[in-house]
Amino acid sequence: QGNMAFAGKYEFEGDENYDAFVTKIGLPSDKIEMGRNCKIVTEVVQNGNDFTWTQHFPGGRTTTNTFTIGKEAEMETMGGKKFKATVKMEDGKIVAEFPNYRHTAEICGGKLVEISTSSGVVYKRTSKKIA
Repeated sequence: QGNMAFAGKYEFEGDENYDAFVTKIGLPSDKIEMGRNCKIVTEVVQNGNDFTWTQHFPGGRTTTNTFTIGKEAEMETMGGKKFKATVKMEDGKIVAEFPNYRHTAEICGGKLVEISTSSGVVYKRTSKKIA
């Protein structure tokens, strides 16, 4: 099992299928507008299998998830809901599965690629490394 180098700071570069996805997960329209093409900066601190995953939103709001691969942790989704999930590492991807929601993250060509799937709707977000 390769230890992927996730550590770093990544800035939002582009996404696919945003509207369909956030509508499906029930985000209110003001939040949908706020999040569209939002220059989210994702900061990942990795120490072996321990991760601290922070998203900095414009305007000062942050969301931080701390987890260890293979152990259950409380996670907060982009909609602000909290779930318990066991984060796994599969083929170099970080995978978190919730009821009706699956999130993966991988480093691909130096970029952070995150894919969220809910009820068959797939949302892809790409961020470029800035630090």
